[in-house]
Order: sequence, then structure tokens, then C-alpha cells
Amino acid sequence: MSEVNSPPPVGGWTRFVTARPRLSLLAALVLTALAVFAGSGVADRMGSGGWQDPSAESTYAKEALEREFPASQPNLLLLVDSGRATVDAPAVAAEGRRLSERLAAEEGVTGVGSYWQTGSPALRAEDGRQALIAARVEGDEKTSAQVLERIAPHYRGARGPVEVSVGGPIGVQHEMTTIIQEDLLRAEMIALPVTLVLLVMVFGSAIAALLPLGVGIVAILGTNAVLRGITEFADVSVFAQNLTTALGLGLAIDYALFIVRRFREELAAGAEVREAVGITLRTAGRTVLFSALTVAVSLAAMMVFPQYFLRSFAYAGIAVVLLAAGAALILLPAALMLLGHRVNALDLRRLLRRGRTKSTPTGETGANESGGTGSGEAGAGWTRLAGLVMRRAPLFAFATVAGLVLLGLPFLGVKFGTPDDRQLPSTAESHVVQQQIRDGFPGSPAGGLEVYAEATPGARGAGSTGAAATPAAAYAEYRGRIAALPGVLRVDGPVTSGSSAYFTVQPKGEAVGEGAQQLVHDLRAVPAPFETSVTGRAAVLEDSKAAIADRLPLALGIIVVVTLLLVFLLTGSVLIPIQAVVLNALSLTAMFGAVVWVFQDGNLSGLLSFTSTGDIETTLPVLMFCIAFGLSMDYGVFLLSRIKEEYDHTGDHEHAVRFGLQRTGGLITAAAVILAVVMVGIGTSRVTNTKMLGLGIALAVLMDAMVVRSLLVPSVMKLMGASTWWAPGPLRRFHERFGLSEGEMSQPVPRPDPEPDPALDPGSEPDSDPDAVRDRVKA
Repeated sequence: MSEVNSPPPVGGWTRFVTARPRLSLLAALVLTALAVFAGSGVADRMGSGGWQDPSAESTYAKEALEREFPASQPNLLLLVDSGRATVDAPAVAAEGRRLSERLAAEEGVTGVGSYWQTGSPALRAEDGRQALIAARVEGDEKTSAQVLERIAPHYRGARGPVEVSVGGPIGVQHEMTTIIQEDLLRAEMIALPVTLVLLVMVFGSAIAALLPLGVGIVAILGTNAVLRGITEFADVSVFAQNLTTALGLGLAIDYALFIVRRFREELAAGAEVREAVGITLRTAGRTVLFSALTVAVSLAAMMVFPQYFLRSFAYAGIAVVLLAAGAALILLPAALMLLGHRVNALDLRRLLRRGRTKSTPTGETGANESGGTGSGEAGAGWTRLAGLVMRRAPLFAFATVAGLVLLGLPFLGVKFGTPDDRQLPSTAESHVVQQQIRDGFPGSPAGGLEVYAEATPGARGAGSTGAAATPAAAYAEYRGRIAALPGVLRVDGPVTSGSSAYFTVQPKGEAVGEGAQQLVHDLRAVPAPFETSVTGRAAVLEDSKAAIADRLPLALGIIVVVTLLLVFLLTGSVLIPIQAVVLNALSLTAMFGAVVWVFQDGNLSGLLSFTSTGDIETTLPVLMFCIAFGLSMDYGVFLLSRIKEEYDHTGDHEHAVRFGLQRTGGLITAAAVILAVVMVGIGTSRVTNTKMLGLGIALAVLMDAMVVRSLLVPSVMKLMGASTWWAPGPLRRFHERFGLSEGEMSQPVPRPDPEPDPALDPGSEPDSDPDAVRDRVKA
């Protein structure tokens, strides 16, 4: 190798992270221990809601009703089953009144109403054997959960002649939080050992396999500490913990795979340990930095949405990405400095290779061939695949795009809804209670629409009213108008308090069906001589959809613009960033199609053990897009950076594509499989939304790695040819000054005429072995 191609002296960042490796690792150990302490109890401070827009009309009306009419917003339901008797039997009625009076005396409970007190037909089952006691537990999610834990055991179970079950929204939230925490622990117990086995299979060395897990643990524990701090001043969803575990392990493994793989390559090529670390940081390290930025941007885009459910994933995602990248770029090099060639120690696959001579086509042994991620026979396989795809580029490009579009077609029939008790297992108490209410009661106490009326125009946002009471005649006239609407089943009220009142409107059909959603618009359009606000599940859904539709263009714009800029800085091409965005979006079609086909339409519901609600929660497609797009860019940056590095060395476009796929195809596939295992572990959750998130992301990353990166990217780059690297003069000069890429920038080297290579497989193209081409060009 000529002097011009030899690596520059070790310095700068490399010197900083490797100067005192033992001290760096000791400091990391201390900080991780502090993170364990700081992040303890974070789940207890998290909420299970966050799907509504806090500035929406429905949220304003809900908060006003909670404040002024607690009985209108019950969040605790006691289902009283009288067995063979009817709820009007004297003994049953006496017990029902006693339970109601006892509940009303509980601290933190208000607005108690029961069938035996009000005689409301909505609180009595149609068969007369069940009735409801409704109440409101005051306080935020944490406080109300504590009240529920305190009082529920004193009501649940056999009480004289009746059997009592506890449910309602507060019961759903409490059970959901508990189940998510239990499922997360189980997912970690499943994912960690399976991941370790896969890493051993990828690396061969048990020592090398433990390094990604160490990086992941640091990222997860650090993120829990960050989230614990955020809960002091902002609401955070308990669902975000699932993302912390999944991305913490997944991205740490991605980044550590890429860095350790490159370090072992350089050792096998004869570099000294410090030099190998320096080359690794200048090449794979830069790629990891770019990858982390692209993933963080995709997740940060969720900050533009008002729902704290989505913002929570941005908090967790940004923290875990930056911590995973930081650990991979600081702690991992320090560990590699200390390990040196011992990174290949404890080869647990040696028994499988006993008696076999191991060597790679380039004559490398040890780390390079044991990596299993792009060298040796596996690398030759990826080379042959790249050659086949590029020879039939139009066919592969068309077939792949058509297949991905076809898989995404079910998403055209998506229906949006709000989460409810059916997210929980069918055996969960609050699910059972609500299901019996749906099946046996004429209307749900918590399922209708409420219209809040206040006499003072413009009082919304002031939190109080001060005008004289609206005349009863005006209320009666308004009630008649809303009762005449085509989607109304029944109107109750008004219930008045001072100068405000509320009406309860039961829609025909499902509580959040299309008819109920249309009724929300109709109610808001009814003229009234006072200020009105509509709330209820259907109103929350409509406001949530409006908030997402309003902010979605901004979120997509942030993702696209920043991604285009980062990929341009990496490659110096104008077309590659556009290609990356379009192909990444295509890689998500299968995920979105499967989400609708499985979770909305109910296919495979028996196999996957969930209850289909016939719709998809409004925020989930946004969440899944941001996560999956970021992970797709993660893999895209890995591939493009290696292609760019080789193109800078050789100036040969097609050879660079083959070389990039050979060097990263196995790596990306291994990383995707391991991440998919982690996400499938999350997908074993008994909560439907978490199951959908885990299984959907697992499918997306596998499709991206095995279809888009393996088939679509090389075929599209072949069709684009040398124009792939085009950029106008001003942008080329901008990239030369500010751009970064994997490997040291150099002028393309003219490629000599290819010569037949007898070492290649018969029938293959003369230059289908990237290592051979690279050696001849450098010579």
C-alpha cells in the first residue's frame, strides 16, 4: 500500500477516548450505578394516558365537568351482580345502598351515584341481574391509583347477597400500568439471553458478544434516570419504558456490532491496537454518529405533537439514542483498548469448526472470518447476490416496489379510535366489567357525549363563570335542538350548578363509531345562547385526529429536511438523500398494512391473544412511523457509508455498491434479526398497543434489512449509475469543506481494466469480488 493511502497518525478524538481507558470505564461504572439509583421507581411516576390534546375543546370541557360536576365524569365503576335474584330484590337493594353510602364516605371519592339511589335505567342491566355504582376518584393518575389500591380490596368479591367487581377508566389505567411493568420484565428476561446467543453466533467470541450488551445496559439505565428527571416537570407515558428497552438494546447492538466488526477487521489486517481503534473511530465511529443523529431526529419530530403519549417517546428515544451512541463512541473504544486481540477470546463456536481449516477468500483469519457479518463465505454470498440484483436491476426494482406497495394496501382502510379496556387481556377484571356493561346495559355511563354549557361567552380558558344563571327555558330549547339530531339516541339533563350546566347525549351505535364522530360535529354546530363545549370519547378522538393532522406536515418536514441534510453531508450526493428517504418510506408499507390487517381487522387475533376493537389508536401510526423510519435510516447509513468509502477509494460505482453490500449485508441482517428479537419480546405484551408496536417494528426492520437493503437499494443504485453521486458545483464545494464521510476523503482512483480472476466463481463477473478489485486498484 502506498504512503498516500496509509492512515494518518492517531490523535484528536481517538487520543481523548483512549488516553485513560481504565479511568473511563471506572467513571462509566460509577455513573451507571448512580443512574440505577436515580431511575428507581420511574414507572410509578408515569401515566397510562396522554392520547388527548391538552388544548382541545374536549379537554377543556372534561376538566370543567370534573371540577364542577364530578358525578358527570365517573372513573370508578362497581359492577354489582345479584346472581339469580334481581337487583330490585330487598336484600340486594339494601346491600347496594349500603355499598354506595360506604363508598361515598371514602376519602378521595366524590360524585357517587348508583341505580338504587337514582333509579337511572342506564345503571341497570337489561336482564335485571346487574347494576352499577359509579363514582369519581379525585386527583391525578398517581393519586387516584393510590386511592384505588387502598379501597378496592374492601369492595371486590362476595358482599352478602351480591358479587362485586371493580372497573371503570381508573381500573383500566391501573391494570394497564401494572401489566406493562410485568410484561416489560418478562420481555427483558426473554430478549437478553436470546440476544446474547445471537451475538455469540455473529461474533463467535463470547467476549465480543458481551460488549454490545454492556453498551445497551448503560443506555437503558441512563435513560430511566433521564425519564425520572423529566417526570418532575412533565407527564411521561408508561409505554415509553418499552421503547427505552427496545431501542437501548437494539441501537447499542447496532452501533457496537459496527464498531467491533471494523476493529476486528483492522486487527486482522495487521494494525496495532491503538491504530485499529483510531481507524475504527474515523470510519465506523463517524457512521455511528450520523446514524444516531438521523434516528434522534426522527424521534424528536414527535415533540411537535401536543399529546404527551407521543412526546414521551421523544423524551425516551432521544435520551436512549444519544446514550447508546455516547457509550459506543467513548466506553466501547476504551474497552477495545484494554482487550486488544483478546476481543476474539472464548470462541464458543470452535467445537462446531473442529477439524475444519478456517480461512477467508482474502486469506484473513481470526476476527475477520469469525465475525460472520460480511467476510469469508458469507461475504462471497452477498457479493453474488449484489451481482445478480444489479444484472437484473429493472426486474428487482419493479418487483420489490410492487410487492411493498401491495403489502401496504390494507392501510388504505384504516379506521382510527381511542384506546379502551379491550387493550387489556380478556381476563383482566376491568376488561370483564366493561365488556359486561357493553353487552348487558342500555348505555355506558362513561361512553356518551357530554355538552358543557356556561352562561358567560368567552369564559373558556378562564376557569370560572360569573354571569347570572341561564333561564331554564333556554336550556329546554337547546335540549330540544340536540335531541332532534339524527345520531342521538337519548338526551339526559340539564344538570345545573350556578350559571353552568351539562347535558349527557347517548349516540346511536358505538361510543366512538363513525356515527358518534359525526354527532360531535353536529353538536358543536348547534346554535345556543350560551357557550358550549363537547367532550366524551368520540370528541377526544376527533380532537386528537385534528391535532395530529395539523402537526403532521411539520413533523414530516423536520424528518425529511434534516435527513436529506445529514445524508448529503455523509455522501456529498444530491440524489442519494432523496433515494434514502423514498426507499425508507417504502420499507414501512408492510408494517402499516399488517397493522390494519391483523390488529384492526382481527386476523390472527386468536393466535396473538388480543381483542380487536375494529380500529387503530390515532397516535400509534405516527409513533411507529417515527421509530421505524429512524431505524431504517440507521441501516441505510451503515450501507451508504461503506459504499461511499469504497467509491472514494476506487471511483468505481458498481464495484462500490457490491463492496458495500458484501461488507455490511451480513452485519445489517444480523443487527436487524437481533433487534427484531428484542421487539418481538416487547410484542409478547398482553396490552394490545404494546403488542402492535413490538411486532410491527420487528416486521419493519426485517423488511428493511432483508428486502430494501438487499434488493431495492442495489437495484436502484445500478439504475441510477454514476449519476448517483452527482451534486452541483456549489454543493460539492460545500461538502468538501463541511461534509463528513466514513474513511478519509481522497480523490477517486482511476479503475484499471478488469482482468479475469480464476479465484472467482465460474460464470461470475470478473470484478464481482470487491476485495480483489480494491487490491488491484490500490496497487
